[in-house]
Amino acid sequence: MARVAVVVLAATGVQAGTMTAAAADPPRADWAKLRMCESSDRYHINTGSGYYGAYQFDLPTWRSVGGEGRPDQASPKEQDFRALYLYRMRGWQPWECANREFLDLADDADARTKRVPTYAESAYIGGTGQPAPAPEPPPEPDPGTGPSTMPTWPGVVYAYGDCATELKAFQLRMNHFDLDHTFQGTGCYYEQTKIAVLALQRANGINDSGRLGPKTWKAAWHGKPPA
Repeated sequence: MARVAVVVLAATGVQAGTMTAAAADPPRADWAKLRMCESSDRYHINTGSGYYGAYQFDLPTWRSVGGEGRPDQASPKEQDFRALYLYRMRGWQPWECANREFLDLADDADARTKRVPTYAESAYIGGTGQPAPAPEPPPEPDPGTGPSTMPTWPGVVYAYGDCATELKAFQLRMNHFDLDHTFQGTGCYYEQTKIAVLALQRANGINDSGRLGPKTWKAAWHGKPPA
């Protein structure tokens, strides 16, 4: 998420209101898609790469819309409010997942209006967050190197703490490279997976965000090996 100049917070406190979107605000379904792509809908997530919470705010952007502390330590209601605030300042532009490569979300009439929302107006977003991931399961014997032909990218951007069956193929593919670690294909994105993702991104000139998206997925089979 790009850095922005600090915007003075013009609304404080919780106000009474309805649970429906303002006429020009994005529908609840778009926010749900954005959260799922950015963070697998995990409000508590801290990727360790400077991005936090369900909407993957960095700290300068969070503070530019009046956020205090760290986004991942704020309540879902607070994160929803700051996300709508940012949308009204800059539209979908700050979110990588909103662009054409991922979700292709289009700005509507409230984007960039600079109109500060109320908590009541952001309540319709309605995120509740997801529990922390279960502990990493024990390793399996003889993991191998996974499929030699690239599987189709599953359409989800994975980050630290995510667990998914589709991640197993990527992890096992990392055994094809000399990374001083043998992946067992647990399907859970933890520290060693993050190290491999960053190494692969840097070797192939991909933004080293630590998030496993389509470019990094493709590089695992068709890119340059990590140094």
